[in-house]
Amino acid sequence: MSTLAQDHRLPTNVTPNHYDLHIFTDSENSTFGGIVQIDLRVHKDTSKIVLNTLDLQLKEITIHSRELNEVLKASDRVFDRITQRGTFTFPKILPAGSHARLVISFEGGLTGNLSGYYISTGGKDGEIVYSLTQFQPTSARKAFPCWDEPALKATFAITMISLAGGVNLSNMPARSEHSYSPDLFEKDSWITTKLASVPDPSNWKITRFETTPPISTYLVAYANGAFEYLESTYKSPLSGVIRPLRIYATEDNISQGQYALDIMQKIMPLYEEIFDLEYPLPKLDILVSADFDLGGMENWGLIVGRTQCFLHDPESDDLHNNQYVASMVSHEVGHMWFGDITTMEWWDNLYLNEGFATLVGEKIILDRLFPEWQLDAFFLGANFYQARSLDARLSSHPIEVECPDANKIIQIFDSLSYSKAASVLRMLANYVGEDKFLEGVSLYLKKHKYKNTVTQDLWEGIQTATNQDIPGVMDNWVKKMGYPVITVTEKEGGIHLRQDRFLETGPAELKDNETIWTIPLNLLTEEVDGAVRIDSEILLAEREKFVPLDIGKVFKLNAAVTGFYVVQYSAERLVKLGQQAASSDSPFSLQDRIGLVRDAFALCTAGYSSVSSALGLVDALRSTHEYLVWDAIANSLSFVAWTWWEYDDVVGPLNVFRRSLFAPIAKRLGFEKAPYESSEQQQLRTKAIEQAANAGDPWVIEEFKSRFAHFVQTGDDSKIPSSLTSIAYRIGVQEGGAAEWEFVKGLAVSHKTPAQGLAAMIAMGYSRDLTHAAATFRYVLEEAREQDVLYYLRGLQRNVVTRRFLAETVFEHFDEVEKRYAGTFVFNNWLDVAFGGLSSDEDYQRISAFFQDKDTATYELALRQTLDTIHSRAQWIKRSTEELTHWLKEHSA
Repeated sequence: MSTLAQDHRLPTNVTPNHYDLHIFTDSENSTFGGIVQIDLRVHKDTSKIVLNTLDLQLKEITIHSRELNEVLKASDRVFDRITQRGTFTFPKILPAGSHARLVISFEGGLTGNLSGYYISTGGKDGEIVYSLTQFQPTSARKAFPCWDEPALKATFAITMISLAGGVNLSNMPARSEHSYSPDLFEKDSWITTKLASVPDPSNWKITRFETTPPISTYLVAYANGAFEYLESTYKSPLSGVIRPLRIYATEDNISQGQYALDIMQKIMPLYEEIFDLEYPLPKLDILVSADFDLGGMENWGLIVGRTQCFLHDPESDDLHNNQYVASMVSHEVGHMWFGDITTMEWWDNLYLNEGFATLVGEKIILDRLFPEWQLDAFFLGANFYQARSLDARLSSHPIEVECPDANKIIQIFDSLSYSKAASVLRMLANYVGEDKFLEGVSLYLKKHKYKNTVTQDLWEGIQTATNQDIPGVMDNWVKKMGYPVITVTEKEGGIHLRQDRFLETGPAELKDNETIWTIPLNLLTEEVDGAVRIDSEILLAEREKFVPLDIGKVFKLNAAVTGFYVVQYSAERLVKLGQQAASSDSPFSLQDRIGLVRDAFALCTAGYSSVSSALGLVDALRSTHEYLVWDAIANSLSFVAWTWWEYDDVVGPLNVFRRSLFAPIAKRLGFEKAPYESSEQQQLRTKAIEQAANAGDPWVIEEFKSRFAHFVQTGDDSKIPSSLTSIAYRIGVQEGGAAEWEFVKGLAVSHKTPAQGLAAMIAMGYSRDLTHAAATFRYVLEEAREQDVLYYLRGLQRNVVTRRFLAETVFEHFDEVEKRYAGTFVFNNWLDVAFGGLSSDEDYQRISAFFQDKDTATYELALRQTLDTIHSRAQWIKRSTEELTHWLKEHSA
């Protein structure tokens, strides 16, 4: 551990064993208070105790030492806001090997800051006030003084004191709940004293929860409010125990919670079966909140998440929302094993939580329920390529990354800790076999139940199951940043392979090209009899290697795109691969076709190949009927349009080309869902209509204008299919005026479903009138819920008319934005939204100069990544504009 990390880690002379936590919630006055009694183990002689505390007013601090048989009051207390610690000195030394009980009473404010213990509002008219917690990664210290580090696990017995009308929730089930009566408590107890100060103590109730197993503080949770619930159960396939499952929400939303509850009921037995490890708590709840900083949070036994992520309208036919909610539920339920039963030792191993929840929750588990969703191929667009894009920058970071303090910790909740981690674990699972991989993970979870782990612990589990050198294969993928490009050179009798680090700005300099990865090649070849064979055991573990094969027959590296790398073929070979991919008897999988498209654009972006070769590949695949291939094409062409957004001589012909691809599909499938339509066809319709609209197809635009106008005039949205809601609102505002903008603003505030509200928030940014853009930005700063601000801003960013306006406005208001959002998950994305759409050297220089004299400690990583993106696009524009213009002129006539 570095000296810097040590400075920000708590001393271990004293560690907690158990917390007895009482929380008094006064939502009406936006305050809370409490008393915590912490059982401690004393490892070294000490008269000082150091723990985490932030934004709390600490009252009396005492410690009772069993060995001293004495209660000591703190003689001195010192608080350090930078390290977020309190140091308490006592008049006598606590002897090593002894036990003590630290007692601290405290008070705090229920703010709307979306961290710690905070306040939210819900209900149809926003009249319901409730409180809830969000402690990840380092905010438990804002709710009660504690040892707020993941390795310092302890058991928790939580008691909540609240007004009798609300519902109290926590990690464990309530073991008792009753109205307050002074006869039930000692006269001088903290509860009696606290409730003596309220007008009518009989209106308050006491809820005591069962004691948790050992748990990290960031996973502790509690909430109080007027919640309704839906209930189900599941039967453990391992023990036969029947456990209750519930989803809680405010009364206006609870009817939309059934789908998430159904998913939870179906996946709980699957997790137990796959890992041969029973869920250890007596219940599992989901609480849906209108204000939440993350999409979802895996508090053990009490998952909390946003309305947009966990609610689904039962009358909606929006398959995308179905998949999204299912994915969110399965991801968070996965954490009940990855993160809760077994927890990373420190935040540098965050991926042991998030990578697994992403891979297992979003792909492996759901694929067993919904094979028609083609989730292995879907994973590529949802996770794999997002991670590769970020990891292709010099400002990337390793999956296992040093994060010494709270400022750095909150910045690593990104696509590398989630999606790259999931992608390299997927690669490992393919290499050793998924069954053996899962067996190894099961061994890891069982061995470290209720404990904390590091990377080596995971490798040992998988190595035991597979008898392979897992660290030798995987360490550089986890401990080094970046990934390789394999250059394929065809020679007589085979292929010569060379690996180098891939960067989006072009070939890496020597100082950035030192890592040698152990690469599973997953080599697809054609046998003499025409059969296809995939060699999943062959590795490239050196800089260069020759592989014998018949280059006259079909071959392809990285079959099914299981490996986290790019493959560069010759231009001639890429043409052949494109032809083979497009043929009716193609030897390639759906994943292969997706990978060919995405690799071609990654390579041309970085200058390894021509943009003409990538566009030619797209042209060759225009006859495909596979939704996910079209999704890859759409993403790639949208990125070109995004890069050249200020070049009319490129965007115009590019949109002609895009219309030639997508408009025929949109017209063939139409706007209405056909009876007995497959899920793939539903998704293809939505994608084709979306892309045709983005490219300005007149038929699609007029169709949306007509349907949206009917909605505005009558309030009847039945002419807008659920799956097209977001596109319809966007086009309606883009093509409309003040009436249309005001209409969607009303929907953003008051909506039938969270999905409708989300569509309206984004659409507000699509007006071509800068007056409406300014009004949208004002609304963000003055009225929007903090969790929703990025949705409004994304609309302004995606709208080419307002993209530069947004950047200029953020420059102007940056001090206000920073003060309000710094240190939150929301702020991690502000810089990308504000400036990430820009593409010129001038933008790069101006942004660099703007932040040169600012303290960027809380957003340094996001700033560097945003600047790298702008620089990469600017280089691509310089390198490829002439060639791109020429190709489009020839193919857009």
